[in-house]
Amino acid sequence: MRITAAQRTANENRIRAAMDRLLRGEIPPGGRCDIKTLAAEASVDRTAFYGTRPYADLRAEFERRLRSLQQAGDQPDPRDAQITRLKSEVTALKQRLTESTGTINELTEFRSQALAQLTAQHDEITRLRRCAAEASNIRRLQAH
Repeated sequence: MRITAAQRTANENRIRAAMDRLLRGEIPPGGRCDIKTLAAEASVDRTAFYGTRPYADLRAEFERRLRSLQQAGDQPDPRDAQITRLKSEVTALKQRLTESTGTINELTEFRSQALAQLTAQHDEITRLRRCAAEASNIRRLQAH
């Protein structure tokens, strides 16, 4: 179905208004900052944004502006911002986990070495006491 020039202009105006809202972060419930939501917000068929269809240039403009905002560090879609934040938190937590695992391994090794050293010292003390008890030339002093 063909549309008139006036209808096309009205559609383009609705698309641009919806584009501005989405890029400002005014995302409708259940929507995202994408072409599907843009088409729904502008009441235009989504297929009109692809290939050689009438609004392909507006899709390219929307994607360019969205990319520009993202490169500047702004996330118009709160879910995308949340995903980015959660990914950085996961990375930080993985780093902490790696560091904690290293510390636990070091402390476990230290504990094993300390227990081995204490066992060796106990065995030596026991041996020396046994030798002292068996020796006939050692005299015990009485405690006062």
